[in-house]
Amino acid sequence: MTRGTTNPNRLRRVDNWIAATCGDLLRDAADPLVVDLGYGASPVTVVELRNRLATAVRPDVRVVGLEIDPVRVAAAEPAADPPGLTFGRGGFELAGLRPVLVRAFNVLRQYAEPEVVPAWQIMTGALRPGGVLVEGTCDELGRIGGWLLVDASGPRSLTLAARLATLDSPAVLAERLPKALIHHNVPGTRVYALIQALEDGWRAAAPYATFGPRQRWRRTIEATRAAGWPVLDRPARWRLGEVSVPWSAVAPPGTSWP
Repeated sequence: MTRGTTNPNRLRRVDNWIAATCGDLLRDAADPLVVDLGYGASPVTVVELRNRLATAVRPDVRVVGLEIDPVRVAAAEPAADPPGLTFGRGGFELAGLRPVLVRAFNVLRQYAEPEVVPAWQIMTGALRPGGVLVEGTCDELGRIGGWLLVDASGPRSLTLAARLATLDSPAVLAERLPKALIHHNVPGTRVYALIQALEDGWRAAAPYATFGPRQRWRRTIEATRAAGWPVLDRPARWRLGEVSVPWSAVAPPGTSWP
């Protein structure tokens, strides 16, 4: 499990989304424990997650960074700040912890697709009741990303996000679809149709580029929703370059959750 690059801001988008979308879950928890699984060669993204959640959600949130490589765990120890920030060795079983939330980013992209659902099941099986897994991927600079919200009943939603100032086309989002979807981005599938709807809306909204990328993206999402896509989030999230849809809107044929 590795994330490769150590750019401290590349997971800022998903961290902010977690704070906004899952904040109440953490606020209501008796023990606001969060696991960051597979942080890679540097603990910097774990440190940033703890800082963001402590500032935006609740100051007593506890974040544990887990890695399967003991060398990486040892290297992260100088960054520890217990009890709010600690590190340990562990994989999908979460080292026996019972967190409210797990962030697993750029982890499953290294695995074969048939291993994805079993990994989800192991992780969600270790969560506290009502807990969630946020699993996905992003590029090395955090410009584009995609993630799934998963709970004990299975995947709930897909979120795609982009840094609008550098977005040339929504088609680039296909490069960072979560592992469960990336190989299904071919004509005839739901996720392909979603990316195409975003691309169509982006082209149609070209005149709004004069007013800035946020206005163009907002018009893109409005067009996508008008085309029949069940967009979940509010315009306030669109301004941040995000769009979310139910998992059922993009689930590949034959996807099952025992």
